[in-house]
Amino acid sequence: MNPSTPHPSLPLPPGLLQAARQVREVVRRLPPQPPSFVAARLLDRVLLPRLDEHARRDLSARVVEVEVVELGLRVRLRLGERGFEVASDRETPVLRIRAQAQALWRLVRGEDDADRLFFERALVMEGDTEYGLILKNTLDAIGPLWR
Repeated sequence: MNPSTPHPSLPLPPGLLQAARQVREVVRRLPPQPPSFVAARLLDRVLLPRLDEHARRDLSARVVEVEVVELGLRVRLRLGERGFEVASDRETPVLRIRAQAQALWRLVRGEDDADRLFFERALVMEGDTEYGLILKNTLDAIGPLWR
């Protein structure tokens, strides 16, 4: 499946599909800081307490960008000493993750696994493969973030 097209189980009428594309183009041009701030605070509550010192060290100080494709929404984060932080647009992400909202939601809830989504092309990861595997293995060991 092409992650830039709507999920086949969610067909939209042509007029609504066109409106969704226009909204996505507007959202895509907005700065990622506000949604990144919200994502950082959420991860501070649901993920940070579950990361041991080893995982925090392995994941810290690198920028990760996550894009929710159909919304054109991007968040750019880094794990700092006090928790998750917003990363600026000037910093190059070490890892980019792109997926439809539905795929990300299934992943966060533990209803699907990252390997399956990756091989089905529902989840696209670009960048530092080693860091991507560390992140994936850490999240797999923790289990679902949201039940």
